[in-house]
Amino acid sequence: MAGHSVLLAAVSVLSACQQSYFALHVGKARLKYKITAPAVSGSPEFERIFRAQQNCVEFYPVFLVTLWIAGWYFNQVFASGLGLVYMYARHEYFWGYSEAAKKRITCFRWSLGVLALMTLLGALGIANSLLDEYLDLDVAKKLKRSF
Repeated sequence: MAGHSVLLAAVSVLSACQQSYFALHVGKARLKYKITAPAVSGSPEFERIFRAQQNCVEFYPVFLVTLWIAGWYFNQVFASGLGLVYMYARHEYFWGYSEAAKKRITCFRWSLGVLALMTLLGALGIANSLLDEYLDLDVAKKLKRSF
């Protein structure tokens, strides 16, 4: 089974590296703005970097679940591609938010759109699997034959 999920695993590892990268920048901002742990407030510059990283952490479990479900039950290649788009949107979100709070909005919406799409694809894949398993009706195969 592991060989059948290699793209999902690769995107997951890359996303874990991205989360570490964001956390590293929070640490650098702590030093730069002299904010000692456990404090999370101080200069607006630090607070923006901290909130950007925290928001990425808050959405990370949702990202991983939707990535893997969409990949397992819909299409690994498509889900992995969407995962990379999500990571790019999060990268732009993090750096936009670090500069100014208003610069986060567009990429935040992009990342939410990707999560919504992966959720939808995962739900469709699960529904197809349930129909196939319990009613012997594979909708995906019937659709492929139609085209």
